[in-house]
Amino acid sequence: MPNENTSRSSIQCWLALKLVSRLAIHKKIKLVASIGIKSLFSQTFPHKSLIKHGLSSKQISMIKSPNWHKVDEIIASSALCKSRILTFDDPLYSDLLKQIYDPPLVLFVQGNPTLINQSQLAIVGSRGASFSGLEFAFKISSQLVNENLIVTSGLALGIDGQAHKGALAIEKKTIAVVATGLDQIYPKSHRQLANKILSAGGAIVSEFIPGTTPRPGHFPKRNRIISGLSLGVLVVEATLKSGSLITARSAIEQNRDVFAVPSSLSNPQGEGCHWLIQQGAKLVTQCADIVCELDFSDQPSLNLRSEKDLTEKSQTNKEKSINKDLFIDPLLASVGYETTPVDVVVSRSELPIEEVLTRLTMLELKGVVCAVPGGYLRLNRG
Repeated sequence: MPNENTSRSSIQCWLALKLVSRLAIHKKIKLVASIGIKSLFSQTFPHKSLIKHGLSSKQISMIKSPNWHKVDEIIASSALCKSRILTFDDPLYSDLLKQIYDPPLVLFVQGNPTLINQSQLAIVGSRGASFSGLEFAFKISSQLVNENLIVTSGLALGIDGQAHKGALAIEKKTIAVVATGLDQIYPKSHRQLANKILSAGGAIVSEFIPGTTPRPGHFPKRNRIISGLSLGVLVVEATLKSGSLITARSAIEQNRDVFAVPSSLSNPQGEGCHWLIQQGAKLVTQCADIVCELDFSDQPSLNLRSEKDLTEKSQTNKEKSINKDLFIDPLLASVGYETTPVDVVVSRSELPIEEVLTRLTMLELKGVVCAVPGGYLRLNRG
């Protein structure tokens, strides 16, 4: 009897892996890197090898006996809402998004999937923004898309919606990353806006399968994708406990540029932006403040690493706290003089991805490597 898994597509296998519960995303990616996505779901793959990878008996059972019916339902539902499924190994999957600690294994994309890999600037902010905040978001979005940047946001009320509208106002494309399945719109009042985004050649993106309803825990997950897709994040009005600050923190963890717009001191919606500026975020009053920073691709504009060290913007000051031995760090051998993706550095160095990201950050601060689109580049100083 032929093995029923031999005819399974790569998309089916990635979805089956997505359904494996209580296994962290970075561990799933490491598993695929070691075994191969189709080999992983082959009935002939040794059970003992999965045990050696630290999988529980339940996880092994979900890999050896996947719920193919559920997988096929997801694919059919995705087709019904006219979305394309981009897997982690798809050529259209974002190179920048692959660099984050926990990139989604699968993205569902309505509209133009080729936008995902284009240069993006995220604009986020308060749902209850002031009139001036809404006006600024609309205006700067229109200016940024004229600089050949795609504006990415979360389709939420307030600043997010205005960011999308600013791009659409001059007939440019924009990306909305949502926290629901693509068969529904949240908030419902933005259904027309979502349709306009698609009609203008933009895209709506989600990691959630069709049928997924909005839940509080989904929005932080959505936010890491917004920042992960983008070169930087611009925060336009946010309280200190807002989701926009979560997006900014995700950007910091992902080594992205962070920008913030100052507000009146009497505006409670500006407290989050003022806090970010105090910690070293780039103060923005006009489009040029962002574009000029992004032009310096060899030197990120914001080097925020921890709340204890957020005020130390000067690379000179930071160097004092860095071990001098970094200049001869063996990790350097894993970074080439051509763009080297983070997953390649991990593979070459055989180090955990958490350690690789930390040490790359320190090497970057030392001026030995620099972050570039698609990975890291070794500088001649090493």
